[in-house]
Amino acid sequence: MQLLGFSQRLAAGAQAEALRGTACRPQGRAQVVVRPRAAASVEAPGRDIREDAHNRANLPGSDAFNSRYVPFTSVEAGTPRGSEEQYSLDEVLYRSRDGGLLDVSHDMEALAHFDAAYWKKLFDGRIGTTSWPFGSGVWSKKEWVLPEISSDDIVSMFEGNSNLFWAERFGHELGMSDLWVKQCGNSHTGSFKDLGMTVLVSQVNRLRKLKPDAVQAVGCASTGDTSAALSAYCAAAGIPSIVFLPADKISLAQLVQPIANGALVLSIDTDFDGCMKLIQEVTQSCPIYLANSMNSLRLEGQKTAAIEILQQFNWQVPDWLIIPGGNLGNIYAFYKGFKMCKDLGLVDRLPRLVCAQAQNANPLYLAYKSGYDSFQPVKAQTTFASAIQIGDPVSINRAVLALRETDGIVEEASEEELMDAAARADLTGMFNCPHTGVALSALTKLRERGVIAPSDRTVVVSTAHGLKFAQSKVAYHSKEIEGIGGKYANPPVQVKEELGAVMDAIRTKFNQL
Repeated sequence: MQLLGFSQRLAAGAQAEALRGTACRPQGRAQVVVRPRAAASVEAPGRDIREDAHNRANLPGSDAFNSRYVPFTSVEAGTPRGSEEQYSLDEVLYRSRDGGLLDVSHDMEALAHFDAAYWKKLFDGRIGTTSWPFGSGVWSKKEWVLPEISSDDIVSMFEGNSNLFWAERFGHELGMSDLWVKQCGNSHTGSFKDLGMTVLVSQVNRLRKLKPDAVQAVGCASTGDTSAALSAYCAAAGIPSIVFLPADKISLAQLVQPIANGALVLSIDTDFDGCMKLIQEVTQSCPIYLANSMNSLRLEGQKTAAIEILQQFNWQVPDWLIIPGGNLGNIYAFYKGFKMCKDLGLVDRLPRLVCAQAQNANPLYLAYKSGYDSFQPVKAQTTFASAIQIGDPVSINRAVLALRETDGIVEEASEEELMDAAARADLTGMFNCPHTGVALSALTKLRERGVIAPSDRTVVVSTAHGLKFAQSKVAYHSKEIEGIGGKYANPPVQVKEELGAVMDAIRTKFNQL
């Protein structure tokens, strides 16, 4: 049955004053002397907001903070700035000397010259403004993201600032009073990938000006959402983009996004892991910049969602955060955002993290069950949660660190469990993607086992908009999916154009009428 209706540098003024006059102010001072710029302000008609930002960035003190690439092994050892191996972000590289991952390390000592009250007021004062680039949920934390980039080079669509809503009714069904859903899919291209892509493409925009021959295009392998974000931000900057997609393994909505934004779309007869191997080979031999989460720049943008959640809770830390995991960069990004806030005194603890994987692509879950003693890639099987259909995740070590440091948990969901969980929550007013279904299924299991208590403040991260996966919802509610009963299916009722037939259908559904 077919469903009906579906179709195909620091801010000017106060901040510069802060750097000139109080850069060495000790933390913990009773009163914050410098007040961040007030939240304001549509700029005057006819003003160029980027030019305004350029003028602000040229004020003295804009180089007070810095960030560097360091080997991830130094992060694991707890000494990121103690590593002899450090690189400028203006270098084009993705791996450390030993072939391991890199991480972006910030000068925490410089950041700590400003106390927690200062950072809270600064970040809170930028929310909802149209001041370039601080109206973005990512760039409102610019000093913690890419502090040295000029606002001239930033490519932003004012991403982030996504809603965190109280899932009251669904929470009550699970016996919970404090359940929240962070709608990261309510973004320009419909997924959380925008948060990281604004950072990566902005740095590429800077690199192309500094080294025109070093970066001529940007490429990625994708299960759908990364390609959409990359192509959109590259289009906004006028940078050529190339996406490697596994043939017939992403939704139509995901496929059309990079096509519409002018990317070169290569549909390849392999899975994501095969596409990932190809793009790495291509970027090693051509001046094409790698945009996958192996590139740690994206994680700098994605970590701002964690800071944003704390802002939305008035800087109170939730007890749990549940997030779908595929290539596993995002769970580390959330950990990194929470940890920066803790290390700089904005909060006093970290939430417990839960990584939710589809059973058909669950290498982290299997490693978790063995106590992380060994990790073995798997051949990912087809899953409706296609964006996390990854059997050999690049960020496995990042995820393990995040989970160990937060006493985290890994859970899995079968295809039926994830589709049922998404549909059940939809009946309370949501419209979930399958990946959020994986996280909701994990939540349900942890509640049933009593791991998450009824009063625990819990945040489920919704990583993409359900409209990008309407085809799977059509199939579920039509009960066309083999092996899935569709417990919460709600197909349309075909009736004749007769009042009696219409009333019979209404009474059948609502027998109290």
